[in-house]
Amino acid sequence: MDAPKAGYAFEYLIETLNDSSHKKFFDVSKLGGTKYDVLPYSIRVLLEAAVRNCDGFLMKKEDVMNILDWKTKQSNVEVPFFPARVLLQDFTGIPAMVDFAAMREAVKTLGGDPKKVHPACPTDLTVDHSLQIDFSKCAIQNAPNPGGGDLQKAGKLSPLKVQPKKLPCRGQTTCRGSCDSGELGRNSGTFSSQIENTPILCPFHLQPVPEPETVLKNQEVEFGRNRERLQFFKWSSRVFKNVAVIPPGTGMAHQVNLEYLSRVVFEEKDLLFPDSVVGTDSHITMVNGLGILGWGVGGIETEAVMLGLPVSLTLPEVVGCELTGSSNPFVTSIDVVLGITKVISQLSIVDRTTIANMCPEYGAIPFSLLTHVTIKTFEHTGFSKAKLESMETYLKAVKLFRNDQNSSGEPEYSQVIQINLNSIVPSVSGPKRPQDRVAVTDMKSDFQACLNEKVGFKGFQIAAEKQRDIVSIHYEGSEYKLSHGSVVIAAVISCTNNCNPSVMLAAGLLAKKAVEAGLHVKPYIRTSLSPGSGMVTHYLSSSGVLPYLSKLGFEIVGYGCSTCVGNTAPLSEAVLNAVKQGDLVTCGILSGNKNFEGRLCDCVRANYLASPPLVVAYAIAGTVNIDFQTEPLGTDSTGKNIYLHDIWPSREEVHRVEEEHVILSMFKALKDKIEMGNKRWNSLEAPDSVLFPWDLKSTYIRCPSFFDKLTKEPVALQAIENAHVLLYLGDSVTTDHISPAGSIARNSAAAKYLTNRGLTPREFNSYGARRGNDAVMTRGTFANIKLFNKFIGKPAPKTIHFPSGQTLDVFEAAELYQKEGIPLIILAGKKYGSGNSRDWAAKGPYLLGVKAVLAESYEKIHKDHLIGIGIAPLQFLPGENADSLGLSGKETFSLTFPEELSPGITLNIQTSTGKVFSVIASFEDDVEITLYKHGGLLNFVARKFS
Repeated sequence: MDAPKAGYAFEYLIETLNDSSHKKFFDVSKLGGTKYDVLPYSIRVLLEAAVRNCDGFLMKKEDVMNILDWKTKQSNVEVPFFPARVLLQDFTGIPAMVDFAAMREAVKTLGGDPKKVHPACPTDLTVDHSLQIDFSKCAIQNAPNPGGGDLQKAGKLSPLKVQPKKLPCRGQTTCRGSCDSGELGRNSGTFSSQIENTPILCPFHLQPVPEPETVLKNQEVEFGRNRERLQFFKWSSRVFKNVAVIPPGTGMAHQVNLEYLSRVVFEEKDLLFPDSVVGTDSHITMVNGLGILGWGVGGIETEAVMLGLPVSLTLPEVVGCELTGSSNPFVTSIDVVLGITKVISQLSIVDRTTIANMCPEYGAIPFSLLTHVTIKTFEHTGFSKAKLESMETYLKAVKLFRNDQNSSGEPEYSQVIQINLNSIVPSVSGPKRPQDRVAVTDMKSDFQACLNEKVGFKGFQIAAEKQRDIVSIHYEGSEYKLSHGSVVIAAVISCTNNCNPSVMLAAGLLAKKAVEAGLHVKPYIRTSLSPGSGMVTHYLSSSGVLPYLSKLGFEIVGYGCSTCVGNTAPLSEAVLNAVKQGDLVTCGILSGNKNFEGRLCDCVRANYLASPPLVVAYAIAGTVNIDFQTEPLGTDSTGKNIYLHDIWPSREEVHRVEEEHVILSMFKALKDKIEMGNKRWNSLEAPDSVLFPWDLKSTYIRCPSFFDKLTKEPVALQAIENAHVLLYLGDSVTTDHISPAGSIARNSAAAKYLTNRGLTPREFNSYGARRGNDAVMTRGTFANIKLFNKFIGKPAPKTIHFPSGQTLDVFEAAELYQKEGIPLIILAGKKYGSGNSRDWAAKGPYLLGVKAVLAESYEKIHKDHLIGIGIAPLQFLPGENADSLGLSGKETFSLTFPEELSPGITLNIQTSTGKVFSVIASFEDDVEITLYKHGGLLNFVARKFS
């Protein structure tokens, strides 16, 4: 990071700390006198970054003062922010790295040195964030080649077996005899005797736990399916400075970020400053539990940071939280998440990170204060003593360290909310939205109400006479009965809970007690356990609960996002047929953060979020239509009823096991795994050439055309003349409607492209996996079947090519327009581009030939993305829209830009019918205008490198 260019920042530079580190830092605590002392801690982080990066252009002194005067400027003032680092995950990270590779080509074409093209800030990329489950339970032996990967390149699946490995005990009294590692199958007939004698990993050994067979199988298929992407990632890590790739088989982005990547205090060129991060996954927020400011943003914003530009944010409200009371033994951190929407300072670090990780679901960034509790946690996870001392000294010097024993100088907040933990009860969330909280005690009655209600966010509108329908199925030689409320998917997944050993160990201990009581999970239920990292495998194995989870079907299948994004092994034909026959509202129960209808599986209509132990409990019950207080989970061998409270582990029991088994050696093992890689990754061949050798036959990695017409200097802004309307859209068009996501429909333009290249539908994979191929992604833009284009009059990914009058796929129509040299615009209503900030929601329209969008209003992030890719965001005047102006969308539109643009300038549009009307060019500052004049962010930076 370059030193700030403006002298203003250096007024607050301290030469050294009061220790032997001799590190420099910006002592912004002196800025504004007592104003600083009452700033919330998260605002102090913003202020330090503003002072350190104040250059008079991207960061102005006015921005610094706006942050200092936060309380009077909040909610209506935007400021730039320079994060310290970037975190990419596989699907959303690959477009960014492909753009950097393409930029090297462009810089060379312009006569520059492509070796100069590197990210401007440290960038970490996790390559196995998204996991597609191909193998689970005992289906391994009989499974076909699933998932549609190109396994010819990966080689045939080998019958990988995990052999128990005896490790000599090193004299620790907590180990009995020798320590072995092993995995038990769910259907083992001698489970009871095995469980008693199953040796486990001694927690004091540093040797890794052998992976379960299911994990190895899934990893092998994933590696084969994603070989081309992995080779590209490996090339990226070799040629780009500031890029570190976390090898496959390690874990997902936000948990590896928490356990390994976080710095807390950055040390760069003898300069200390607070760690902060933005990334291409919404749950980057997990690290806020460590006192690190972080959040998820869109791909174009992330690329901007990688290219040395700030992200723009509105000065936020900051809510303080005062905690009283204590929660009951059945309440977990997930229940706290579902009951409150803020961080609680008295909670443990793992509870804080769980709450922070869920914050995208309630629209906040919970920022935990750095305290002695935090420092103790960092010591536990492997920070050196010197690092901890330097870190604590610095944080105290700039007043970013909270001393709970000294309440003087309390920050001033937008508001303070008091929370009584006594009011928090065990809860789940569903059946269709994460914000719909249901107390476990009310689950049975609430599900019944959902059956009765009309179709909507909570209702399924099942006729009263159909609500007690039962459909029999035959599965693995036995007969079972399915009804409304039957659980068919139960998954303990990585998104939210696997960062928290207490809830994971609670699930394992509950499984142990359940197995010992003779309880089981019906085999047709698709169960899985996909941790966020190998750390979970370590402590579940070390504590001895992993075999019990496996016995109930919760085998570890791999590390990454899986069930919550629909990447689960398919349900059995018997279950699918029964659901269809009875029109049953069956259920998924998962410990994740997304549960929208059809997200897990299009045949599973009710999906509930729950803590890991509750996931296991509902899987044992086999239904959500149960009252745990009055109805048993099942019976033991003597016929005695077993209730949930009989097997629920106490808080003291969980805490004792956590203290014994979540230890420093495990974090060291994770570090070794990340830094040393694995055999497959280490042996993977990848080029190390300055320019990436693009394979024209590849359907995964392709050089995009963003730079095809790049010139050394930006040309004058070109008029938009006689543009046709590609799509005429209404209000609240989301990025889900625009950006390619999910599976590739067999009758889509993307499917035709892949078929023409010799792929079968089984090999299509998903749009996410092919985000590095702009040809696939462009064909998937506006391909959502729910897209409502007024030209068509019904939901469909279609539009009209007006010169010919043909109704075509959106891509096919755009392709014809481009061949004819006709520019395109999009007409839209209010809140255009709302939803997740996906980069391809801007890149896709640009490659379709869209020059401008004309809408009533925009979601701000998406508007910024349009500018960042070179599309003009135009806005109707207040009170006007396409209808009030009498526009049909069948006209052509012409617009001329003045030589000098200014923020918010009014421009005139003339139509082919003779109508002239005014619109606002929705540029907010000189930086946005500069980017647009260059044809977008990528062109702007490419010219700087040239």
